[in-house]
Amino acid sequence: MTGGRVSLTVGEADAGRRLDRFLANQLDALSRTQVQALNAAGGVSVDGRTRADSYALSAGEIVEVDASLISSPPPRAPIAQAIPLSIVYEDDALLVVNKSAGMVTHPAYGNRTGTLVNALLHHCRSLSSLNDPARPGIVHRLDKDTSGLLVVAKNDEAHAMLARQFSQRTISRGYVAVVWGRFRERSGVIEADLGRSRSDRKKMAVVAGGKASATEYTVIKQFEYLSLLRLKLRTGRTHQIRVHLAHVHHPVFGDPTYNGRRLVWGSGSTKQKAELQRLLKLMPRQALHAKTITFIHPVTRLRVDLDSDLPADMQSVLDSLKPGESGE
Repeated sequence: MTGGRVSLTVGEADAGRRLDRFLANQLDALSRTQVQALNAAGGVSVDGRTRADSYALSAGEIVEVDASLISSPPPRAPIAQAIPLSIVYEDDALLVVNKSAGMVTHPAYGNRTGTLVNALLHHCRSLSSLNDPARPGIVHRLDKDTSGLLVVAKNDEAHAMLARQFSQRTISRGYVAVVWGRFRERSGVIEADLGRSRSDRKKMAVVAGGKASATEYTVIKQFEYLSLLRLKLRTGRTHQIRVHLAHVHHPVFGDPTYNGRRLVWGSGSTKQKAELQRLLKLMPRQALHAKTITFIHPVTRLRVDLDSDLPADMQSVLDSLKPGESGE
């Protein structure tokens, strides 16, 4: 299958069939799981609209597939690459890296190399094998353009215990973010159900009947039209912090996906617009950093507390804000 878009017309025999089953049957090179991953990546449409995997097709509908995403799926066994890593903790059972912004956690459609997994395979003699072969050692993920601390398991026993801590929510993860606007309350909890956006399958959204989600926030410092927050996840949904903050009209500064790169708060004066453009050049991605993590070590059973410095781009934005603007 080569690049471009593949169009498939639904016949009478396939009327009522699930979208994912229809494509898995039509596209011999792909499994149903791969079809679902392709749909989640925004590579499938029905009559020009994104649809859920379970969508029941009707005769005559046109299913379009982005063949460029099919032609080069990620390798089942990622290759090792000599990519520098910032390691803040390491022993025989696990390591914790301070992932840089711009690095994808593991190979996926469109990102087969240059990922954290590729770097880990070069650095480590062994990684856990509880995941599929494309994600060895990966216990949890961070978005590509979110920087910060991420735990990696070197063996299956460590992975299983760490995964249990995540599922039981006994691992504590602390984030910091620069966000739009000022807050009346110095702390609070954002609770809103999250699910895949019905208008854009590449995005998450607050949706009725979605997965229950909660994010705690504490204001560290406020400026004229930006604030520095400390955030804690009570749940771990995809894009949770970014979607929750956008939902309450405080999108993460610089976030290109959830309304963080346009003027949201402030006077809209010529001066502010000029300053905004200067700050956005300093912050080409969302100003979100996974700063701290606390967990019980799977071997020693001792508590591990780790912290990391703010990345240079976020610190540059904060240093550029005039102290006299502080709302403390």
